Amino acid sequence: MSASFISGCCGPRLSSDERAFFSEEDPWGFILFKRNCETPEQVSDLVRSLRDAVGRPDAPILIDQEGGRVQRLSPPHWHAYPAARVFGEIFARDPELGLRAVWLGARLIASDLHALGIDVNCLPVLDLPLEGAHDVIGRRAYASEPVAVEALAKAAIDGLMAGGVLPVVKHIPGHGRAQVDSHFELPLVTTSRAILDSVDFHPFRALSDSPLGMTCHVLFSDIDPARPATLSPTIISEVVRGSIGFDGLLMTDDISMGALGGALKDRSRRALDADVDIVLHCSGDLGELREVAAGCQPLAGRAAERAARALAARRAPQPIDLSAARAEFDALIVVATT
Repeated sequence: MSASFISGCCGPRLSSDERAFFSEEDPWGFILFKRNCETPEQVSDLVRSLRDAVGRPDAPILIDQEGGRVQRLSPPHWHAYPAARVFGEIFARDPELGLRAVWLGARLIASDLHALGIDVNCLPVLDLPLEGAHDVIGRRAYASEPVAVEALAKAAIDGLMAGGVLPVVKHIPGHGRAQVDSHFELPLVTTSRAILDSVDFHPFRALSDSPLGMTCHVLFSDIDPARPATLSPTIISEVVRGSIGFDGLLMTDDISMGALGGALKDRSRRALDADVDIVLHCSGDLGELREVAAGCQPLAGRAAERAARALAARRAPQPIDLSAARAEFDALIVVATT
């Protein structure tokens, strides 16, 4: 039975120590970053090595390939994609074209990933970046209006799924009001629960049937004044599983981020105790990974059911003329950015 964490790895190839660790601890899945991606052949080999290490050919391989400043695969070996806000700007002028553009972009990203054996993309961002908030979300978000974000994110999900790649909605229940970057500090949001429920939570509620989701490391003082969302049983139970209604596999944002305090073992245990299903650790540092593994447990119960249901949602890519799709997408983006 696999363990309740997702692991990064250090470089473009596995070391013998990493192979031994993964074989022994059996993380549920893996996540790749730019440091892991040199050429298509190398990435494909790394993906196979990761799955071989745990003895599961269906072990999920994740990546953050959003577009804009968050894309781990980049030229010259892979295509570059615009930030999500570009699609929101097209949508504001012509909703039909905006939805077509975002679907095509996600479908083409999925094609890039599927060719490498990567089957989960941490996209779309459903956060609503409000004026004055930190730009850690910024143009990664489609828009600041819930209805526009809902429509565009749904099209992105459909595009990924059509290409054989699972989406991860993030960052539940919403990172858009954060005044600081949670990579380094814990954001405090003092907005009332009623406003959060009617505005920030709206896109997540509309897409609550998504197979996977990622938490945010944000303290919502009107809901739980003591614990950030990732570590809060109140927020996970009453908001994420309750008013939002998300019943997919829920993973933490990177458990090593500066927003969270304490030892990694304790952070991991607290997240799982809060009813998050899977702990995400990204750096690939083996010392940190051992701490995370010590705080985790075998996937069981509802978490195991959600994990199985998420993986069962994977489908073979639907047929598409990639050359025609690429040409149509490029033309839409050129018009939008000139």
